[in-house]
Amino acid sequence: MKDGDVFRAIADPTRRKILDELTERDDQTLFEICSRLTMRHQITSSRQAISQHLELLEAAGLVVSRRDGRYKFHSINPAPLEQIVERWLNRRMKESS
Repeated sequence: MKDGDVFRAIADPTRRKILDELTERDDQTLFEICSRLTMRHQITSSRQAISQHLELLEAAGLVVSRRDGRYKFHSINPAPLEQIVERWLNRRMKESS
């Protein structure tokens, strides 16, 4: 995973809302995510479009998914963002000492 993949993934406002929803409540199906985006954010993208957003987030390492029967559950993985933030914070701390 490259930093560019993470930045590309979070550049889109819909993907940021998906991450917000997964931060608030992890382990959601596509249907649940779509419902929450519609009800809470008035985002009326198709399930296919949200699925594509989830695929990009997963490719960037920001979302992990698991299958349980016919359902696929999505959860947030903050590790890629934490690595970027830690790198910047560590540089800043070194410069100020």
